[in-house]
Amino acid sequence: MMIPDQVIIWEWLSFAIRWTHVITAIAWIGSSFYFIALDLGLQRAPDIPRGVHGEEWQVHGGGFYHIRKYLVAPDRMPEHLTWFKWESYSTWLSGAALLMVTYWAGAHLFLIDPAKADLATWQAIMISAGSLAIGWLIYDGLCRSGLGNRPTALMLLLFVALVVMGWGYDQVFTGRAALLHLGAFTATIMTANVFLVIMPNQRIVVADLKAGRAPDPKYGKIAKLRSTHNNYLTLPVVFLMLSNHYPLAFASRYNWIIAALIFLMGVSIRHFFNSMHARKGRLWWTWLVTAVLFIMVMWISSAGLNQDSLGDSEARLLSPVEQRYADAAGFEEVNDIVMGRCSMCHAREPVYDGIHHAPKSLMLETPADIARAARAIYVQAGLTDAMPPANVSFMEPEERARIRGWFRNADGMELAGM
Repeated sequence: MMIPDQVIIWEWLSFAIRWTHVITAIAWIGSSFYFIALDLGLQRAPDIPRGVHGEEWQVHGGGFYHIRKYLVAPDRMPEHLTWFKWESYSTWLSGAALLMVTYWAGAHLFLIDPAKADLATWQAIMISAGSLAIGWLIYDGLCRSGLGNRPTALMLLLFVALVVMGWGYDQVFTGRAALLHLGAFTATIMTANVFLVIMPNQRIVVADLKAGRAPDPKYGKIAKLRSTHNNYLTLPVVFLMLSNHYPLAFASRYNWIIAALIFLMGVSIRHFFNSMHARKGRLWWTWLVTAVLFIMVMWISSAGLNQDSLGDSEARLLSPVEQRYADAAGFEEVNDIVMGRCSMCHAREPVYDGIHHAPKSLMLETPADIARAARAIYVQAGLTDAMPPANVSFMEPEERARIRGWFRNADGMELAGM
């Protein structure tokens, strides 16, 4: 039985983590949107019990559900209580793992942009991890300050902070990593809200009830503020997590402005649904605002497309790992294959009909480009026939075999200590 090589194992590990991340994110976003809609749709009835803020009747799957919300808590705790927390925790943990596997392990390709900041890998990782922690501390401090009683002012300040972070990330990292980190920064705030604020406050309320004490309503008010922030931040986070697949979003010199407009779009879209669920009407004008913002995003992306941000083969020297691929036996043959079969699309100025920007911002025009993209070439065109798509440039099986041989020659050099 053939044992999969390291690259295959790593690719499947990345796929499994991404799969987990998507599934848990769906669960978290779904439950979050459901409870926001439920909370806004609650109504008071004449016979409503004491302590109940509102109730709602719902139908799903052929059954009817009668739901009541207590502002603080019921007089007597039920024996069974479902806590909604693991959806959030699992989403953040799987996202953090994906960040490590993709951006930390592949820092030389996806994270570090020497034209902006010529960082060592450990420095880039420290900035990546440290910014997420520091961002939460600043946000939490603002919420605990007097601004906590001025939710609109606090939300505006949060928006400014997110825009500044987006700009800051773009000064240090690649455009792809900048938007991804802004999404991780925002998602960290959201999950920390659940883990460090909402859940602990809920536990205090439960403990008071079990001890026969009257819970303090302030804990529910604090949780509601953080939950509202999470509600408005959800859609932009999803966009930022998807942005690394679309160069028009991340490869613009104005990508941080695009991110700012997406945050505003998230607010306008959620405002429509929140108003609808609260039975305050359907505010159709919010969709006009959203459309205008999206048109601005498209215009800015084309006006600010920066070919340098799509990858400059001469921006820095090859790393030792990349140099190994350039020195491995068979590299010259693979260079000729890639130049003939791939570079017409993967270029700073593509010549293939209908291709205006290099797919996934991957450049394959020079020997340095090819050495840097060795693993991607091996997986996409050597191990599999994913590239070229539909084999439009007619790459032969023998050429794929040469790619595999070259990559494995480089791995052999590593084992030999070269």
